[in-house]
Amino acid sequence: QPSAYQLHQNFPNPFNPSTKISFDLPVRSDVKLSVFNMLGQEVATLANGSYEAGSHSVQFDASDLTSGIYLYRLNAGNYTATGKMSLVR
Repeated sequence: QPSAYQLHQNFPNPFNPSTKISFDLPVRSDVKLSVFNMLGQEVATLANGSYEAGSHSVQFDASDLTSGIYLYRLNAGNYTATGKMSLVR
């Protein structure tokens, strides 16, 4: 079981059209994992709810988005982290 909250780099990156985002939770937590464009607009919600402690991963399918840089943000408990990913068509 993970000892700390952690948001991992998505894989593969760059990606087309889908990628995997993984995160670790040391305790059961309310989780929100969102994707934003560079204008700060939320373009996807990948996780929103209560997750058990442990390692989790979600698939992000960006088929309907344009090429570019996107940010993904994990909010879990009091932890917040952001990663950057590149969609290449």
